Amino acid sequence: MIKEIELNVLPEQLVNEDILKRTIAKKTGITLDYVLSVELKRKSIDARKQPVSYRIKVELNIKTKDNQNLEPIKELSSERRYKDVSKAKKVIVIGAGPAGLFASLKLIEKGLKPIILERGKPVSQRKKDTAQIIKSKEIIPESNWCFGEGGAGTFSDGKLYTRSNKRGDINEVLDIFIEHGADKDIKTEAHAHIGTDRLSPIIKNIRKTIEQFGGEYHFDTKVVDFIVKDNKIKGVITQNDEKIESDYVVLATGHSARDIYYLFNRKNWLLEAKPFAMGVRIEHPQELINQIQYHSHNYSKLLPPATYSLAYNYKGRGVFSFCMCPGGMIVPSATNPDELVVNGMSNTLRNSPFANSGMIVSINKEDVKDYSEYGELALLKFQEALEHKMFKAAQNSIAAPSQRLTDFLKNKPSSALSPNSYLCGTIPTDLNKILPKFMTETLKEGFKNFERKMKGFICQEANLIGLESRSSSPIRIPRDKDTLEHIQIAGLYPCGEGSGYAGGITSSAMDGINVAQKISQTL
Repeated sequence: MIKEIELNVLPEQLVNEDILKRTIAKKTGITLDYVLSVELKRKSIDARKQPVSYRIKVELNIKTKDNQNLEPIKELSSERRYKDVSKAKKVIVIGAGPAGLFASLKLIEKGLKPIILERGKPVSQRKKDTAQIIKSKEIIPESNWCFGEGGAGTFSDGKLYTRSNKRGDINEVLDIFIEHGADKDIKTEAHAHIGTDRLSPIIKNIRKTIEQFGGEYHFDTKVVDFIVKDNKIKGVITQNDEKIESDYVVLATGHSARDIYYLFNRKNWLLEAKPFAMGVRIEHPQELINQIQYHSHNYSKLLPPATYSLAYNYKGRGVFSFCMCPGGMIVPSATNPDELVVNGMSNTLRNSPFANSGMIVSINKEDVKDYSEYGELALLKFQEALEHKMFKAAQNSIAAPSQRLTDFLKNKPSSALSPNSYLCGTIPTDLNKILPKFMTETLKEGFKNFERKMKGFICQEANLIGLESRSSSPIRIPRDKDTLEHIQIAGLYPCGEGSGYAGGITSSAMDGINVAQKISQTL
């Protein structure tokens, strides 16, 4: 029979199934010989006390007294039932990030043909271009850490969890990743991640599936206008003045495709300013974070690099960690040559000696009154202006203005920095003179609170590196809550993070699936 239990085990008790069986038998009183097999369903670290352990949920296959194994453990679900859609009705999908790719897979499942238009390049070429950015220290506008196959999530920590279960079925997303090359462990980890090195081949495999069943990809294809008749979408126009026709368009362009927001604004199509968050990246030695979080200098080496999640509310304004990357590095994530943006990424093993995280402050329209003339674009304009200001502070380069955390708290310019992972170099500076006062004041109070939660967080080794500005979109493209179409343009489906309806890989993927399902229901 099948029995599901939860318990705490030490890291060394989780290393193989035989040891785990003996541990479970001892803790539960079940005779060891009756434990036929163990399937790990969920795993998370419990670091509240020593020794640090794992909290696990397991499904036991237990032999009954008459030696009958009544319910064998279920295997992983099989692959999707995709159809040949090479001659099916076409749906244009703008963007090959998580929202666009998962929308395309669902469209194929429903018998529709996705035509994917991606402004950037295939992921293999993207990797070469990002290496070139590091070498030349110059941004390539259409092929970088944000634009190209796989979207911004491809060059990130590859986190695969979401706080909202109302968006859709996260297991469907995880299964699709597994079917295309991800490790099965992503279904058991409480905070699963894949890592940049593994995401790239997975993204290629998804492309193979889409093309195998009749979907199309068009790289280096930037949408610059829409074809609309009687408030109904009829297709798109690309940068080469090519017209591609369809009555259904999925808009999954990501949070950095600002040209789409400006295009909507010129057409007087509705947009909404959306509160978002900006700040800096903070970086510590990973070993220090391990010692703080595992409460010991002698923690088990079987434990993964430690993470943290921090939040504080100061005078009604939130300050919080974002996209924490244990064993990661900081990368340049601007999309234009005169901007300075940073983000974090890590590989599967998370084996860099550094731990970095966004430390960001919530921002709304009331904070940017100097930009009120721009209406619903006010927050976007503020975001752009601060990225340009940070670029100038870096002497018109993408070497990031940086400051020791201890100096930042003392309003003291840094003359030197601790070693860090930022790939394009850092410039010691005083971030207090670059960031708005409401941001620096909130960050400082947040850091003091975080020190109380994680003693040792404020230290000489910690650097602040700016600017972390692309945490989410400052714009929402409004859509009907039932049909998911734009409220003015029938057949146009705003989707994913760039349209303001998601906040990461999994939520973007689920939104893409939801939009594709709505389109199939309409047809």
